[in-house]
Formats: sequence, structure tokens, C-alpha cells
Amino acid sequence: MLEQKLRTSIRDVADFPKPGILFKDITPIFHNPQLCEDIVNTFAAFYTGKNINAIVGVESRGFLFGFALAAKLNIPFVLVRKSGKLPYKTISYEYDLEYGSAKVEMQVDEIKPGWNVLIHDDLLATGGTAEAAAKLIQMQNGIVAGFAFVVELDFLKGKERLSQYSENNISLVNY
Repeated sequence: MLEQKLRTSIRDVADFPKPGILFKDITPIFHNPQLCEDIVNTFAAFYTGKNINAIVGVESRGFLFGFALAAKLNIPFVLVRKSGKLPYKTISYEYDLEYGSAKVEMQVDEIKPGWNVLIHDDLLATGGTAEAAAKLIQMQNGIVAGFAFVVELDFLKGKERLSQYSENNISLVNY
């Protein structure tokens, strides 16, 4: 079962990035090519036939499986990055974090009006970054077609925050 394989592979790191946080580290997954393939295939099976026109990957771990999934589905892959990292003209969205704020950007010509766009990131916590990606898609007249995460931290209720954009969501392992 994929969920059990993920639970076995994901490493807990105490007090990272600050005291009191138990970080779910997905990097051990990348030592297992078959598990990586299983992850991409599970996402692909879930979204095949759902009329997805592009996948947005959120910096930086959202690039890893997001790009592989886009290639498997034969659709474009779009980067959402931290402010100042993209070379071409961008649109940006600023959002609040627990302490302070952050800004993410996307190049202006990435999403075509009316496209159904899947947002992928490695982990769903509060949903703030995924929601910022959704706002960027909407700013370009795209439609948020769903969200895909490897890990979801249920107690932070990020899925509730994202439900206003789409109910077409998948998380492969929940904590």
C-alpha cells in the first residue's frame, strides 16, 4: 500500500525549522525510484480524464513530482516561485504567514484563460502557499481544477481553506 510505504520513508525531524515543529522530511523518498514512480502514477490515475490543462508546482519541492506528473499527463508545467526568482514579466500575490508575510510569483504568459490548472506541492499545512498559487491562476483567468499533495497535516486544516477553490483534491498520506 502506497500510504504505508510513504509513512515508512518520510523522516520526522524534531525542532525544524524552529523549536516545537516536527518536520515531515520527504527527501528519503527520492532514494527509492519505484516509490517515486508509484507516487506519480497514483496522482496520474486520480487526475486522468479530469480535463487538466496544466500543472502548477509550488517552489521548490512542488517542482519534483509536479514536473514528473505534467510530463506523464503530457501537459505544461508552470513554476510558482518566491519573489524575484523568475526572469520574465511576472504577476505576484502576497499573503500572510504565522509571522510576517511572503510573496510568490508566476510569469505572465503561463496560464491561458479558461485552462483547468492543478496545483501541486509536497506538503499541505495551513494552505496559505497553495491558496496564493490559486490566486495567481485566477489572476490569469484560469480555473483551479484541484490540489495534489504528497503529505497533508490534517490538524492545520489547510484542506478546509482550499475547499473554496476545488474539492478535486488528493493527499497521499495524512498526519
